[in-house]
Amino acid sequence: MAGIAKRQNTAFSDENLTGRTQKLYFSATEEENYTYYGNVDVDFNKRTSIDCTDLEARDLNQKIRDAMNKGYGTVVIKNPGAKHSLGVGILNKLNVIFEGSLGYFGVGCIDGPTVRIKGRVGWSCAENMMAGKVLVENNAGSCFGAALRGGDLIVKGNAGARTGIDMKGGTILIGGNAGAFTGFMMQRGRIIVCGDVSANMGDSMYDGMIFVGGEVKSLGSDCVEGEMNEYEVRWLEQKLNNAEISSKTPVSKFKKFVSGKKLWNYDNLEPSERKGILG
Repeated sequence: MAGIAKRQNTAFSDENLTGRTQKLYFSATEEENYTYYGNVDVDFNKRTSIDCTDLEARDLNQKIRDAMNKGYGTVVIKNPGAKHSLGVGILNKLNVIFEGSLGYFGVGCIDGPTVRIKGRVGWSCAENMMAGKVLVENNAGSCFGAALRGGDLIVKGNAGARTGIDMKGGTILIGGNAGAFTGFMMQRGRIIVCGDVSANMGDSMYDGMIFVGGEVKSLGSDCVEGEMNEYEVRWLEQKLNNAEISSKTPVSKFKKFVSGKKLWNYDNLEPSERKGILG
């Protein structure tokens, strides 16, 4: 990482954003509270299971909603068989456990549930997730957490290329390594990688932060190293503890990467946007 310029004043406390700012997400124990018309009350101690062996994705997803509408707070999905688009569109507090691997686009467009996947996931897991928590016990494919908006997305193994592409909020936590173009065009949020990251990390990132415990093969356009502060170290420690992930690298030795804000698009911002983004 020799020769990489460091950018000052990029700590959490220095951000000047309008509306729902990143500062609101700093507490690792914060409970997101999104409410939709039609939300149902569920009992997390009330448990049911669904066998997915002979079900198409649409049928399985409907059965999840039916169980939720009956007040079940914990739904166990047996034999998911790496099928695509399972568990999408859950807009409610709910515990969902998949006893196996998911295919592409698993648990996308969710807002509120806690999901545990006892296996691997394919491309674009938790795409456009708004709030809640998703834990993948094995590895994740490319575009993990694409367009993520909120909540915690955790994989205990490795994640593929373009992890966090176009993410707009929330936290992605990777216990292993991450592929090329991790953080590509990210706009907000945070990515934590305990291991190594492949080439072009943070390419064209607009805002947000990437924390890395291992080595970075190369940085993408306009991604620069920033300075860690004590608050960020404590925040990382709490996030890792909550996710039950132990890093080989002490948190105090992690490196932080941010946007250098030098790309052409910053010169074309409206005055009000420039004040919010560039300070």
